Amino acid sequence: MSLAMLVALGVDAVLGWPAALYRRCGHPVTWLGALIAVLDRRWNRGRRRRLKGAAAAVLVIALAATAGALVQAALPAGVWGMVLAGVIAWPLIAARSLHDHVAAVARPLAACDLEGARAAVAMIVGRDPAALDEAGVARAALESLAESASDGVIAPLFWGAVAGLPGIAAYKAVNTLDSMIGHRTARHGDFGWAAARIDDVANLIPARLTALLIALAGGRFGAAWRVMRRDARHHRSPNGGWPEAAMAGALGVRLSGPRVYADRVAAEPWLNAGGGDPRAGELRRGLSVYRRAVGLAAVVLAVVALV
Repeated sequence: MSLAMLVALGVDAVLGWPAALYRRCGHPVTWLGALIAVLDRRWNRGRRRRLKGAAAAVLVIALAATAGALVQAALPAGVWGMVLAGVIAWPLIAARSLHDHVAAVARPLAACDLEGARAAVAMIVGRDPAALDEAGVARAALESLAESASDGVIAPLFWGAVAGLPGIAAYKAVNTLDSMIGHRTARHGDFGWAAARIDDVANLIPARLTALLIALAGGRFGAAWRVMRRDARHHRSPNGGWPEAAMAGALGVRLSGPRVYADRVAAEPWLNAGGGDPRAGELRRGLSVYRRAVGLAAVVLAVVALV
């Protein structure tokens, strides 16, 4: 299925997910989100929340994988079937969307429009943008770019290549579950426990592949590798630290560190603590590294498809 994933990545790079199409029919992730929201309202109450949350996660993942399997079974064999599978998988790749969202932060930041950059970064991170200076905005955008390169691009491509449409659909279900209920909060600490653990397992390999691609694309492989080996394990996420550390090493900046959310201050350790604070220029360079990393992923898919 590597050819199908290459097609999906190519269509996404050209089209993204058009706004007109989103207004007309939404997006597969919003469909999954609607189902998760219903289960959260109905099941996340009373006793045995951890068990009910696990059941909800299994149900959503199974439904997504079954839908993918049924669609894949209906496709013709051969190259045309692979092309059709790629077109069907296209909405589940977010390479263009991620780039556009981060570029929307980079443009006002480069124009010294800090308020505009804060408003744009608020669309992609959960921390309080009012407390961010130029370095804070650039840091938040770079962290989102690196981590989402794994969650939104490389991981779906990986699971699609390994397990076809059932694999990529199941992964998007896992990732959506984690983003909606996989939080350590009073409401979701128990109900979302299984979703968070499944997401950790599903991203174990893709996160490290993403880090390797970023390190190769950044032109400073040795520095990126050293930061990854030293600092990634100290990140709050067992997976997110790998692509973020690779980006920090590739750009020679420090990422992560203390940050302010709406309800708390998180005292996170630095990734590449000896690096400088990122600015608008580093954010533009980060976008270039991201584009090259996605290009390398496309080359890998093409090679695997030809083997």
